[in-house]
Amino acid sequence: MSRLAAVRFSHFLPSLLLLAGGLLAAALPSLSEFFTSLFNVLPTLLLLLGGSFCLVYGRQRELFLLLVLYLGYFLLDVQLDHYRAEGRVRDDAALVFHLCSLLLPLLYGLYAAWQERTHLLQDLVARIAVLLAVGGVALALAQRYPEALLHWLALIRWPSWHGEWMSLVQLAYPLFLLGFVLLLVQYLRAPRPLHAAQLLGLGGLLWMLPKIFSLPHALNVMSSQVMLMLVAAVAHEAYQMAFRDELTGLPGRRALNERLQRLGRTYVIAMADVDHFKRFNDSHGHDVGDQVLRLVASRLRKVGGGGKAYRYGGEEFALVFPGRTLDECLPHLEAVRQAVEAYRLQLRDKQQRPKDDQQGRQRRGGAAAAEVSVTVSMGVAERDEASRTPEQVIKAADQALYAAKSAGRNRVSRHGKVRRGAVRVTPRLD
Repeated sequence: MSRLAAVRFSHFLPSLLLLAGGLLAAALPSLSEFFTSLFNVLPTLLLLLGGSFCLVYGRQRELFLLLVLYLGYFLLDVQLDHYRAEGRVRDDAALVFHLCSLLLPLLYGLYAAWQERTHLLQDLVARIAVLLAVGGVALALAQRYPEALLHWLALIRWPSWHGEWMSLVQLAYPLFLLGFVLLLVQYLRAPRPLHAAQLLGLGGLLWMLPKIFSLPHALNVMSSQVMLMLVAAVAHEAYQMAFRDELTGLPGRRALNERLQRLGRTYVIAMADVDHFKRFNDSHGHDVGDQVLRLVASRLRKVGGGGKAYRYGGEEFALVFPGRTLDECLPHLEAVRQAVEAYRLQLRDKQQRPKDDQQGRQRRGGAAAAEVSVTVSMGVAERDEASRTPEQVIKAADQALYAAKSAGRNRVSRHGKVRRGAVRVTPRLD
């Protein structure tokens, strides 16, 4: 499956909502006392709570992203508090602001792209060393050569690229651009909610920095929202790990159990099992077995009639049809069974796989790759007087599934009766 096929708008949706809410709140001329107090303490709370969660579960990348964001927020908030109290900026305000504009995208992009390694302690020490080294060098230069450093930061190096819209030092924009490209590539290579949140969070920082002294709540609100986006993305991924099957992309057994608790008085449950799955694994290896499971899952995902597919375990799947009768569901199950049967899975020798696209196109005109057919057996049952709970309906569907396999496989069997309309074909493995 192509990596681009794994790109989901749902990866971006929570972060987009938080970012939009932050932009709206930060653009308001004033906030109520409640929200003003909330956004004053929210960055610290997110660092403590979100950082503790990340530290306990070994999410060091997110931990250091939160730490970098909080350090930038703290340094700029000190300047902003002085500006509000005295009506003028501190003497070192320009130097601190320019350093933050430079170091925030640099460290944010670095830690966002820095994957966790096997040795968590070594990884933690390395991240701390980088942060101390960069921060120590910046602090030493700012104290020893403040004027020279300020001049170097504010220098316009590319006059032809400079515009009046630039509110940050010119060096900051290439760093932001590099960060955007790096994080976009990271997301496209591994589409995940966290990578989407990191990408949008960098956009929030780029919007926030030029408006710190012009909008009274831009710093507090946007710092809080970007940190909240990262914490929410960690929680989103934790949910996916617990409730979604990684191999097939379908909701897993835990998600099914939760759904069963919310069914009404009328529903249908079908159990589907890949025929001769063990022979696929023994004959062609577990890689082909994984392909088979993904193939079947992709077809079950498209089931009609208001049904939803779940990975039940192993080569077994469950389909739940809330508010439906058994007769209404049978045509949709039969259509899925036929869709699986009609697909021919091509097997290719990995050792002879073409090295480039041109060589692959040349080989396509030659001998066809080996093919295998995949079939599934299904058992289906509905809630009735004999099966009043979801567990009893699943047990009845399992009995129907066993009957379908005993009758020759590759068919749909309703509880108490094998569906006569099913095509009775013995599955082929070569």
